[in-house]
Amino acid sequence: MTLTLRKVIFALTPVAATATLLWPALWNGFPIVFYDTGGYLARPFTQTLELGRSALYGAYLAAGIPLNFWPNIVVQTAIVAWLVTLELRAQGLSDRLMAYWLVIIGLSGFTSLPWYAAQLMPDVLVPVTVLSLHLLAYNDALLRRWERATLVIIVAFAIASHMTILALALGLLVMAGLWCIVSFRLGLTAPLLRHAVLAITLGLLVSGLSNFWIGGHFGFTPGGMNFLFGRLVQDGVVSLYLADRCPHEAIALCAYQHEIAAFSTSDWLWDEDSPLYKLGGSVSFAPEAQRIVIATAIDYPIMHIRTALKAALDQFVSFATGDGIDPLAWNTHWALERFAPKTFTAFVAARQQLEPIDFTVMNAIHVPVGWLAIGGLPLILFASARRFIPRHSADLAATTLIALAGNALICGALSNPHDRYQSRLIPLALLSIIVAALSYRVPRSETNLGAARSSIA
Repeated sequence: MTLTLRKVIFALTPVAATATLLWPALWNGFPIVFYDTGGYLARPFTQTLELGRSALYGAYLAAGIPLNFWPNIVVQTAIVAWLVTLELRAQGLSDRLMAYWLVIIGLSGFTSLPWYAAQLMPDVLVPVTVLSLHLLAYNDALLRRWERATLVIIVAFAIASHMTILALALGLLVMAGLWCIVSFRLGLTAPLLRHAVLAITLGLLVSGLSNFWIGGHFGFTPGGMNFLFGRLVQDGVVSLYLADRCPHEAIALCAYQHEIAAFSTSDWLWDEDSPLYKLGGSVSFAPEAQRIVIATAIDYPIMHIRTALKAALDQFVSFATGDGIDPLAWNTHWALERFAPKTFTAFVAARQQLEPIDFTVMNAIHVPVGWLAIGGLPLILFASARRFIPRHSADLAATTLIALAGNALICGALSNPHDRYQSRLIPLALLSIIVAALSYRVPRSETNLGAARSSIA
């Protein structure tokens, strides 16, 4: 193979990988949608902020309306394909085309990744953020200037697209900071956090500015306290509090004391018959929700900790593919019909809208693969300690393991366990396993590092 032909093949490979990751949407005939998709899309049109729905991501969706939202998922899948390219370079595998396709095919066929990359939701930005921060912190020397800048922009956009991404990014930053201290004392090379800090700081700024520009309010997307309160309703903490305090004229929720026990988190937040809406909605009820959360934490600390840990554990082990991907997304149905009517014909003709998608066979593969990948992460750390695999493979595995644990705590304890919350990160566990296997007994020495640097010059 000539050098020119080899360069052309390597240049076109990410394009082919993008198409591969798009397979669920291509099979469906329309981008995959979720119930919440309509809530995001409505934001720039109504110019209001809504519980947990990023106005910026809504504007991003609105930009894709003329072409039936295909540009949106092409961008999302292209970012994933590009990040895989950067990660393989960081692992010293950039010259191995078979390694790239092993990763792409593995992630496309054995994990949930394509279902999130091809979906009109910010969920894919969760693994994208983790991988981007890992590259910025642990592989800064191997990145071109424009690549660093692009990663910073991607992380900032992701943070402004969903508040759980901000919490996860901050958690990863704290853990990386602690590792810096440990590395310094052990005489090891520490991660460089300046660009990660820049990305998160920019994300905070973009969150406030985009909400002000679109919704007229400078601040974060509303909803954090309401999601936690909903989980406390479901776990019986609020019922116990009302039993101890009601009747009490200062607690409006006392009027619904005997109804509370029947509500799950989702029912509390989204059911129109929920006391939340009878008390004026999430914004009006937020002050009382905050008071009750604080009071219950003081009065029942053990119950708070126990239910939070149980929810986090439930979240950690829940990662089946297909959660919420069904044809009954009436909120999205309404939003598309009202705000993107030219897309509506293609939307209702898609397979997802005609009949439920059966994920049974897929989950017979995805779930066991996910468990094996998670179980392999500590083995990578052990193998790295024994010098069987290079440290940079362990850095990716450690980042992924911390992200999985942090995500379970954030989404489980502060909201409510759902399969999709954890399944969107599982692909990174398989990615870690594959690159570690490819790097087995091939440490990245200074010579390897120099070669990698020269390859990007």
